[in-house]
Amino acid sequence: MILYRTRQQILVEHARRWYAVPGEWDALFNRRDLAAFLRGIIKRGKPLRRAPAPAELLAPIGNQEVWAAGVTYSRSRTARMSESKQAGASDFYDRIYHAARPELFFKATPHRTAGPGAAMHLRRDSRWIVPEPELTLAIDKRGRIIGYTIGNDLSCRDLEGENPLYLPQAKTFNACAGLGPGILVSPKPLPRTTIIGLDIRRRGRSIYKGSTRISEIRKPFRVLVEYLFRDNTFPTGCLLMTGTGVVPAGRFCLRRGDEVRITVAPIGTLVNHMS
Repeated sequence: MILYRTRQQILVEHARRWYAVPGEWDALFNRRDLAAFLRGIIKRGKPLRRAPAPAELLAPIGNQEVWAAGVTYSRSRTARMSESKQAGASDFYDRIYHAARPELFFKATPHRTAGPGAAMHLRRDSRWIVPEPELTLAIDKRGRIIGYTIGNDLSCRDLEGENPLYLPQAKTFNACAGLGPGILVSPKPLPRTTIIGLDIRRRGRSIYKGSTRISEIRKPFRVLVEYLFRDNTFPTGCLLMTGTGVVPAGRFCLRRGDEVRITVAPIGTLVNHMS
C-alpha cells in the first residue's frame, strides 16, 4: 500500500487501484493502526475511476521535519574524506563511520521540500552540487517506522569540503530536499536486497547511472531512529533520510535543467528537475 498526497485529497494505491482516504495528513501519519486502517479502506472502499496524474502529486509530508543520517555507506565515507582533506577534516568522517553514535542532521522544513515533478534549487554560491538518492524512513511521533519513501538530499560538496562547520549551509536551503512519490506503508522492513537507483539526465540524455542496495547501510534503521529520538520530540512525526551509497565520480556537478530520477522499485520513482 502506498499513501499519496494530492492538492484535493489523500489517496492509497494497492494493486493499481486507487482509493480516497478520509482524514488529515498529520493525523493519519500518526494513527496507531495506520496499516490496518488503510487495508480496511481498500477492502471496503470503491476504487476511483482514474489514477491521479503525476502533476497532481505532492510531497508526502505535512508538518513533519526532515532529518538525515550521514556517512552510513562506505562509499559515502570515502567521498566525504576525499572532499574534506584540504580542510584537515577527513579523519572526522572515518571516525563517524565506525562510531556507535551516527551523524544526524536537520535537513528541511516542509516548505523547503520538493515533491514529485517539482523543481529543486541549485544554491547560487556553490559550484559542486550533487544529488544524493536515499531511502527515507517515515516515523510517527512515537518513534515507530510506519513506512518508506524516496529522498533526494541535494548537497553542496564544495561548501562542506571547505569546512565541516558549513554543513547547515551545504545541506539546508530552498527546495533542498526531494520527497516522494508516496509512502510505502508497511510494518515489515524492506528486503536488504532492495536497490536504490539513480539516473541523471541532461537535455533528455542519461549522463550518469548508479545504484546501491540498502544492505550496504552500516547502521540499522532502529539505531538511527533511537538516536534521533533521544531527548528530542516530534509532535507530528518526522522523515529520516538514511544516507547515500551512490556517488557520481570526480567533480560532477548538477546544472539547471538537469533531471534527477531516483527509483526504489517497491515505492516508485521520484523525478525532480534542477532550477
